[in-house]
Amino acid sequence: MLVEKNVALQPYNTFGIVARAHTLVRVAQEVDVQAVLADPLLAAQPKFVLGGGSNIVLTGDVRPLVLKVEVMGRRLVGETAQAWIVQAGAGENWHDLVGWTLAQGWPGLENLALIPGTVGAAPVQNIGAYGVELQDRFESLDALDLTTGRRFALDAAQCGFGYRDSVFKHAPGQPSGHDAHKSLGLAGRALITQVRLALPKRWRPVLGYLDLEKKIAESGVRQPSPQQIYQWVCEIRAAKLPDPQVIGNAGSFFKNPTVTPEQCADIIAREPRIVHYQLANGTVKLAAGWLIDACGWKGKSVGNAGVYEKQALVLVNRHGATGGEVMTLARAIQTSVYERFGIRLEPEPVVV
Repeated sequence: MLVEKNVALQPYNTFGIVARAHTLVRVAQEVDVQAVLADPLLAAQPKFVLGGGSNIVLTGDVRPLVLKVEVMGRRLVGETAQAWIVQAGAGENWHDLVGWTLAQGWPGLENLALIPGTVGAAPVQNIGAYGVELQDRFESLDALDLTTGRRFALDAAQCGFGYRDSVFKHAPGQPSGHDAHKSLGLAGRALITQVRLALPKRWRPVLGYLDLEKKIAESGVRQPSPQQIYQWVCEIRAAKLPDPQVIGNAGSFFKNPTVTPEQCADIIAREPRIVHYQLANGTVKLAAGWLIDACGWKGKSVGNAGVYEKQALVLVNRHGATGGEVMTLARAIQTSVYERFGIRLEPEPVVV
């Protein structure tokens, strides 16, 4: 175990915000966590688990002990009549894993291409895009208890997945995606080390989103392969979303809100062009980016934090933004949307 002091975190958050970790430990294997817990001084400190830094806003230096997850490795660990079971270390790059599985002939993750971050962060956020969520491909995970150092496993039901939600985002007793598991809240209590995915042998394309339908119409390809969908998703995301290597950002900053059919009808009566999607449970998902754009925020800035010119759902770092400026901008957007539509937007990133 290597303990590092006063570590710059700018390279470890995709917003590119300048901040430092008072103390940082790199976790490449389980014994690194167990060594931390065996050290009286380190064990007593509050802990902050850091993956790829693609879903956080740093508002200052991080005083808790930073556990930087760097567990690597990916392999086929099982097979059933229905699926291939693939395991990946929590420190693996998510997009690289998507490309690798397709190269092996194991489809199912193509709609989730180009989502930034690590494999370990994927179940925390229950990442999703273009009609597929992680929970649709999830088999189980391994994690470590940050109090005892013991390993435990969770299946999909135990993870309490919801829309951009899981037990890893909630304290004990706080409801998550499934109320039946609300007592299992694991925020700040667990570090994910391995994730296993079930990739379907009877693959079917998921093409229900407008952007993918446009690609079908443009290309004339009516029965796209997994690789074709992967390529389309990469093209769509690259056209809409800034590369964090070039412009600091955390991807989609706000969750798409869901409303009742009655609420949606009321909004449509006033705003006929609002982008919305009917969900299986009867509710309606509204496009948060459309709501923000309708309030005139696209391209606007507060200090050095701004709203991306090509996609109003993305907040960006215009050279030197602080976490405070990002959150001031976010709150101003929330106020505008609420005043116009009566809808409260919820941020996706964790504010630290």
